[in-house]
Amino acid sequence: MTTWNDLAQQQPDLAERVKARFEATGLALVATLRADGFPRVSGWEPLFALGELWLGSMPGSRKSHDVRRDPRLCLHNATADKDAKAGDAKIYGRAIEVTDETDRAAFIQAFKGVTDQDVPTPFDLFRVELTEVSMLRPDGDHLDIEWWRPGEPLHQMARR
Repeated sequence: MTTWNDLAQQQPDLAERVKARFEATGLALVATLRADGFPRVSGWEPLFALGELWLGSMPGSRKSHDVRRDPRLCLHNATADKDAKAGDAKIYGRAIEVTDETDRAAFIQAFKGVTDQDVPTPFDLFRVELTEVSMLRPDGDHLDIEWWRPGEPLHQMARR
């Protein structure tokens, strides 16, 4: 399983920029797959802590049902800037449900440390197994695009 820590060790600059984009608003848009195969777009509040990317939600939410059935998802940083001046970050991966009480307790403590709030209980909890991470940034007359996949070097291209 490829964790956020794996990315941070292998591509620390990319990891920091992507994390900063998500933490700028504290909200991600997530694409999951509904039971009928159509995409569902929802909001999700990711937490980067303990070397993992965590997703907690209300129990029984539709997005929780979606990722239990088909764990594939894509997170996109929330943005309202059509020019993406601060960049666009995407994280592709698989949601892995966390049921181990020790891991859930560690998440609760990390959540409190980062947000200074208690985790609303009960809650569903998932970790994200990374399959791809990308960052797009405007640079003058072109876009700089970077993406990383486990086991591959950092890919870069300029798009005009």
